[in-house]
Amino acid sequence: MLRVIYAEARKLRRPTLALSTTAIVAGLSVLFTSLVYLRINSGHNTRRGEFVSAAQLSQATGIGYGFKLVAAFLGLVALCIFASQTAQEYTYGTLRNLLVRQPARMKILAGKCIAMVVFAIFMVTVTAIITIAASYLLAPGAKVSTNLWATSAGLSYLGHTFFNVLLSTIGFGLFGMILGLLFRSPITAISVGVLWNLILENILSAALSGSAKWLPGQNISNIGEGGTIDLSYTRSLLMSALYLAIGFAIVASLFKKRDVAN
Repeated sequence: MLRVIYAEARKLRRPTLALSTTAIVAGLSVLFTSLVYLRINSGHNTRRGEFVSAAQLSQATGIGYGFKLVAAFLGLVALCIFASQTAQEYTYGTLRNLLVRQPARMKILAGKCIAMVVFAIFMVTVTAIITIAASYLLAPGAKVSTNLWATSAGLSYLGHTFFNVLLSTIGFGLFGMILGLLFRSPITAISVGVLWNLILENILSAALSGSAKWLPGQNISNIGEGGTIDLSYTRSLLMSALYLAIGFAIVASLFKKRDVAN
């Protein structure tokens, strides 16, 4: 198992993947955090249609505001990475070579999953550090007080936010891994995942009242938000776990029984 994890980690830490992903999440972190502080009190509104002010950001919860804004994009990045890293084993025919060295297919699947979860933890951690640093740098110019950010209430809120965003990011990543195992094509898996989460679910939730609480992407995203008035945090956790468990049971069975071509 450890060798499988190490082998997958070597793929994930390639400069073409690790550095590009770090650059993407860093750029998104700086962009969205900067937009919040540069447009403060000038009509910038959040996803819920509320306006953010310097007084709001000066509260203990202000330290995690920019971080939460990037959460949805972290999920999409994780979905794409998990899907591509899983499906390309079929595209490049490297899965056959892996099975020669490690015939136990479930160990390969578990090892790949663990390695990619560790990568997701790294990605979320980098994002948190950059958004917090950017918030502290931009706060004085926006007349936002940071006195309450370093209090026990602020750090507690940041810890809870980090945990929720991490769960949401891993959830989207596992969703992408399921698609990668199902379609065995990186392009198809990523296209279906992005199309479903960005377009189809939004259309369904807007067209059918109350449908959002049954959609996998909406529930996983809601975990990163820490729950909302319309959709509770506990329900999203249970629904997301149920969807992912069913999905993994199906694709794990397929992964174990499918023939592997050269």
